[in-house]
Amino acid sequence: MRKEARVRVSLGERRYDILIGERLLERAGELVSAAVTATRLAIISTARVFDLYGAELRSSLRRAGFAVSVHLVGEGERYKTVRTVERLYGELAEHHLDRASAILALGGGVVGDIAGFVAATFLRGIAYVQVPTTLLAAIDSSIGGKTGVNLPQGKNLVGAFHQPRLVLADVSTLRTLPRREVAAGLCEALKYGVIRDAALFDWIVAHMPMLRNGEVAALVPMIQRCCEIKADIVRRDERESGLRRILNFGHTFGHALEAVTSYRRLRHGEAVGYGMIMAARLAVRLGLLPEEEAESIHRAVAACGRFPSIADLDPEDVLAAMRHDKKVRAGRLTFVLPERIGRVVVRDDVPVRVVRAVLRESLRTLSLSSRAG
Repeated sequence: MRKEARVRVSLGERRYDILIGERLLERAGELVSAAVTATRLAIISTARVFDLYGAELRSSLRRAGFAVSVHLVGEGERYKTVRTVERLYGELAEHHLDRASAILALGGGVVGDIAGFVAATFLRGIAYVQVPTTLLAAIDSSIGGKTGVNLPQGKNLVGAFHQPRLVLADVSTLRTLPRREVAAGLCEALKYGVIRDAALFDWIVAHMPMLRNGEVAALVPMIQRCCEIKADIVRRDERESGLRRILNFGHTFGHALEAVTSYRRLRHGEAVGYGMIMAARLAVRLGLLPEEEAESIHRAVAACGRFPSIADLDPEDVLAAMRHDKKVRAGRLTFVLPERIGRVVVRDDVPVRVVRAVLRESLRTLSLSSRAG
């Protein structure tokens, strides 16, 4: 019996559903046709992902009457650039996509961000659908309408808010994920527990072996709960003017770690995992978080899997990268800091000397490369 879940993102006329379950790609045509009125669809994906799932998806879409074109991008953050977007604009124009057309993102967070940004800006905005194929994208980046690309100076510095019409999270695609991708997604899942739901945090820790093995019985309820949390936050604060900022827990440190390693060493979720531990250590130094709670966060992240080492990084380089983060306001770094697992605060008054001390300590002593393998 197929197990499925549905989460509604309630945004008035721009509301949409997140469908979570097995073998959704087989039904993609009927599901997409119920969500968009387009007759022409442009699939944006990577060669590796399209080789795995593209034929089944394209066949389902064609059976539903869609004319389909395929547009491939490079894999990884280093291809999430204005140059990639410009090339896609040209390809879409050559294939005669118009305002009655739609885009479908098939892939992980990078593909979703690129495709969403293209959809937000091509012809001043056309519809798009997210079909995430990584755990991280299924629970986070495919939801909420944040789209964008990187600049050499920092991550996601060019972007737009553009909500999808539908998110199809087919957990069958997660079975082919490398262990590192699973670990990266589990870090983002733990994030939701820290910022909003201590019971979810404990549940993930208790079910970590099942989750790491990709067992559907554990994946579907976890993805559903993470999506429910994000959908509620997006409903309350779509444009990140207040509450939605808590979703950036671990990201101020994490984005900087990605930048100083040229987006080549760390998966996004791995960087966020390191960033969550650093943010917890920062909260301890500021007297916000009991040390045992910080250690619980550390142990949970370590249980997700092995991460590349960051011991060779220079704290000053990381700090400089943090200053280019888009969350900087009037030159002040913004941090989401836990007060306990399940509750966080946003602070922009953290002394730089304390941030520097946490970076020095963490880069010297923090290693997840040999734990919980």
